[in-house]
Amino acid sequence: MAEKLLFLTGKLAEPSLRKTLAEMASLPFEYRIHQLGLSVAALMTDKMIARRLKKDDFKDCDQIIVPGRCRGDLDVLSEQLGIPVLRGPEEVKDLPIYFGRERKQPDLSRYDVNIFAEIVDAPDRDIDSILERADYYRDCGANVIDIGCLPEEKFPHMEEAIVALHEAGFKVSVDSLELDDLRRAGKAGADYLLSLTEKTYHLAEEVDSVAILVPAERGSLVSLERAMESMDKINRPWIADPILEPIHFGLTNSIVRYHDLRSRYPDAPMMMGVGNLTELTDADTSGINAILFGIISELNITNVLTTEVSPHARSAIQEANVARRMMFAAREDNSLPRDFSSDLLVAHERRPFPDNAEDITELAGNIKD
Repeated sequence: MAEKLLFLTGKLAEPSLRKTLAEMASLPFEYRIHQLGLSVAALMTDKMIARRLKKDDFKDCDQIIVPGRCRGDLDVLSEQLGIPVLRGPEEVKDLPIYFGRERKQPDLSRYDVNIFAEIVDAPDRDIDSILERADYYRDCGANVIDIGCLPEEKFPHMEEAIVALHEAGFKVSVDSLELDDLRRAGKAGADYLLSLTEKTYHLAEEVDSVAILVPAERGSLVSLERAMESMDKINRPWIADPILEPIHFGLTNSIVRYHDLRSRYPDAPMMMGVGNLTELTDADTSGINAILFGIISELNITNVLTTEVSPHARSAIQEANVARRMMFAAREDNSLPRDFSSDLLVAHERRPFPDNAEDITELAGNIKD
């Protein structure tokens, strides 16, 4: 008769544990899963297990497997419970390795967020330079090339740039504060226009472009909602962007607005521009992108506008590409965004210093050449 194992876990890890075990077909043992009543499995201790686990919970079981980060003396716990208690791997996804199988590799091929990458100085570039920059952005993961217009600066070759980008296989958006620029862009075939408001939405009736909608008044969700309603009345497509503000200039309130908009409109297409944080914060953009794309994933935001202007933000688009794939995979797996990719771990290793001082000394002593 096959052994029967009892796996102890917490609320957050339970779905991932069930999925991982279910995917390990033809196991040489039977198993049950017992959720011990705490949220984070890593906070489990031997004393907690002794208090909460009842004899009926492990009835007919031969062994108990606890999370790898469970603290305490498991030998003493085994004696108290009258059943072997073993420490499993630190990560649920390492269970196949723990039982002699190959670990399932995470699928990072999928994502549900489109990256708009802005060429902020497009008017100052010739067509070849615009195409060269667009190729770089596409290699980094961009789905849409955003042509940024500059205030009070002429852009006579904008239409030519849009046509050239389309011929090279790019989707194109045009970003301008001037309505005339957006009208020209729409008539030239731009796929998206950034941005229209409740006061300028009527331009959408003249062109086929998808309008990115923003509040006419800074921080006004009501203004954005009026623009959305107006676009619906004229039956034109739109994407809503409440605008992410920089730190100390309304960041927290702006995140709340994204949450409020999603709560009120569960199916509304949304955009978040992340440059106000990645560009305007002296911190590594890899971590900023990770956090923002976690929020983006939770709120089901499917479009992101990003830039690479500041010297410290020159890998921001590639990081956004990694972050969107990692967060999608974690959400589909109903798990935390851990052990899917190490590409956003720039300053620290996932598991640093695997060798202690004694190991290093022994290794050094064995080196003879």
